[in-house]
Amino acid sequence: MAPLTLVETSSGAHSLLLVAGGTPADDAVAESGHEPNGYFWQGVAERVAPQLVERVSLDSESGMFCARADDRDVLVRLGAKLAPVVNDPARLREVVAAAEADGFEFDD
Repeated sequence: MAPLTLVETSSGAHSLLLVAGGTPADDAVAESGHEPNGYFWQGVAERVAPQLVERVSLDSESGMFCARADDRDVLVRLGAKLAPVVNDPARLREVVAAAEADGFEFDD
């Protein structure tokens, strides 16, 4: 799941985190005309795992993607969906191209 990390923030509460600007796909993000910030990665999450995003609370900011949930498993599954995109520039380009073809606008 790296560079995503899953942490227990308090008893029974968990967060899935990604520090923006330090991923293998950052150059591909910039080449596609976007900024690799937390809001951009939130949009990616909405595209690759909408059914999981509905079950978490998103609290991203410019420097970090953050999804919170009491259900650790949903965050593990979300991380498993995001990691291939975060780690593979070619996959990132595919996701961005498909999203933009559908009229999706990333909030970056």
